[in-house]
Amino acid sequence: MEYKQFRHCGLNVTLSMLSGKWKPVILYHLFHNESIRFTELWRIIPKVAKKVLLEHLRQLEADQLIVREEKHTFPPEVNYRISEKGRTLGPILSTMETWANEHAAEEVALLRNKPMR
Repeated sequence: MEYKQFRHCGLNVTLSMLSGKWKPVILYHLFHNESIRFTELWRIIPKVAKKVLLEHLRQLEADQLIVREEKHTFPPEVNYRISEKGRTLGPILSTMETWANEHAAEEVALLRNKPMR
């Protein structure tokens, strides 16, 4: 397959939607919480800058993988949740985790034992 063909294939489209240092982490937390506020998400993901987190959330929303819900209260409250389209990624991400545990167990173990800075 030539690059021109790969650029428009389903695998590349999916990988581009999931690419980014924080997108898998964001999706993980949204899969495990019905709804989560921006500030709460920012607090539970160590080391991510607010600007970067917001950029990744906007990209995930543009790809229709998450839903942004704004409540017009004072102060304004913004919640994020996984969309129906995003929910269909659950089995794929679970399969990827299983694959890593089976075929990259050493790398997984190293990451689990690595202290966070």
